[in-house]
Amino acid sequence: MARPLKTIRVYTYDVSRDSVRRRVSDIFEDHAVRVQKSVFEARLDERMAQILFDRAAAELGPEDSLRMYAVTDAGLSRSRVAGPSAAPLPEAQEFWLL
Repeated sequence: MARPLKTIRVYTYDVSRDSVRRRVSDIFEDHAVRVQKSVFEARLDERMAQILFDRAAAELGPEDSLRMYAVTDAGLSRSRVAGPSAAPLPEAQEFWLL
């Protein structure tokens, strides 16, 4: 059975209340890598990407926003990172730690 295709997802949010912001970041911290204060990246299949988005969106207030971007392998190959403390771009393949 083929495994679901995983794509890099970038989640970014703007949340006004500290308590809500903490709950939203907690949702992403379990499944993604924080690359900036309100930006997370993860390699996920469509189902899991949508679950995370929906869970975080359920926490938002009327003045808050959440975005999810899907980055293809072609887009990832053209992406760049700069700065000594910048997190690296996600790898193209999955890794298994043994």
